Amino acid sequence: MEIDAWVWWLIGATALGIALVVTAMPELGMLAVGAIAAALVAGAFGGDAVVQVVSFVVVSTALIAVVRPIANRHRSQRPQHATGIDALKGKQAVVLERVDASGGRIKLAGEVWSARALDHGSTYEAGQEVDVVDIEGATAIVM
Repeated sequence: MEIDAWVWWLIGATALGIALVVTAMPELGMLAVGAIAAALVAGAFGGDAVVQVVSFVVVSTALIAVVRPIANRHRSQRPQHATGIDALKGKQAVVLERVDASGGRIKLAGEVWSARALDHGSTYEAGQEVDVVDIEGATAIVM
């Protein structure tokens, strides 16, 4: 019993898909799509072996050439939404206990934080609003 060429291409695509899942190398997924394209050429259009291989190479190369740079660009960008302490920088807080260069307490994002004035000569009294300029450990630096 002879197995059609398109079946071999699908077996190859499946193997590449499994390797993609195991290794997390996105290029293997692009090669799997190329193998599916070759299976379509073999099964639907009856292309000979050369046309099948050319379609595999062209589709795989095109995907790698186009998708990979886009993915690298997205990977190197900083996240759009600040999270954690980065999200607290620039927020306003309310002074709960006097804040000066040696310390104090503020209410920031619904939580009580220790705080310190950015300028050594500045003092903020209870009830005043301050801006958070940085977070050092568990202390908010305010002005």
